[in-house]
Amino acid sequence: MYSRTARLISRLTTAVAAVALGGSVLAIAPPASAAGRDGVCQSGEFCYYFNSNNKGSVSDFTGSVGDYATKQPSCYDFKGAGNGKGKCIKNSAASVWNRSGKTVRVYFNSNFSGTYQDFKPGARGNLIPALKNQNASHRFMGSTSPTQCKTDGTHSRLPTSILVYRKSLGHVERVSFKDYVKNVLPNEWRSHWPRESLRAGAIAVKNYGWYWALHSTRKTPDGKCFDVYDHTSSQVYKPGSATAATSAAVNATWGTRLTRNGKIFQSQYCQSSKACGMWVDGDWMSQNGSRDLAKKGWGYSRILRSYYKRIAIG
Repeated sequence: MYSRTARLISRLTTAVAAVALGGSVLAIAPPASAAGRDGVCQSGEFCYYFNSNNKGSVSDFTGSVGDYATKQPSCYDFKGAGNGKGKCIKNSAASVWNRSGKTVRVYFNSNFSGTYQDFKPGARGNLIPALKNQNASHRFMGSTSPTQCKTDGTHSRLPTSILVYRKSLGHVERVSFKDYVKNVLPNEWRSHWPRESLRAGAIAVKNYGWYWALHSTRKTPDGKCFDVYDHTSSQVYKPGSATAATSAAVNATWGTRLTRNGKIFQSQYCQSSKACGMWVDGDWMSQNGSRDLAKKGWGYSRILRSYYKRIAIG
């Protein structure tokens, strides 16, 4: 979307994290969580298996999902090795392993409705006949519902989740914040770009989402609150699009934030300095520019400081 009234953003956009005055680097401990979605069932995750008895390819989650979608590249898919790898998980799972610390409820319908089956922490087993290959959503019980708008994040603590308006699907999903960042970055920065460019982009994407989790008052046409769109009005979010290179950049910079005057900065970005036009004022980063500077040997902190003014990287 190219707008002169809102944020100028290309199909390659990402939000850049801004930091507190003085430019000091402060470490923020990330909230305890499992790894991103990588097809390995790890501690802290809820996992679907393509086959019964915990066999076949795995699809792992750290948060609730209201609709898995049914077509690539937007669906949640089976990522692990084995039978079913690459298939969308909606109506295709046969068994589960709940390695999270919460009871997880699997539903027959999207948006957490219809027949359901609960799996307590540590439980593993087959889905009941009514849900086997008929799974459409799951919820971590005790987690904040998408109908509740307030974030648990602050200017010094990352939100654990973010409300994403899946406009083409017509509903709001509460997405694990780290999964959100990992599934935005490859749609805004090119996965083959230099490592330091990807790291600058990862911080930008994270900071932009973090800012809107703290500040959004947006509502869908039917009155549901959300923080960000899943398209270029915010950042392009596509479930299942994370790559090894972009996820590595997110992991490497997860404890870094950008602030201005001690508060999370809305790190905006666009494809190039020319595309940013009159908005190149210390609040925007050029995506192509981050690539070119990284090729010259610049590190991600230097890249961020060259575009975002009066920030601290912490």
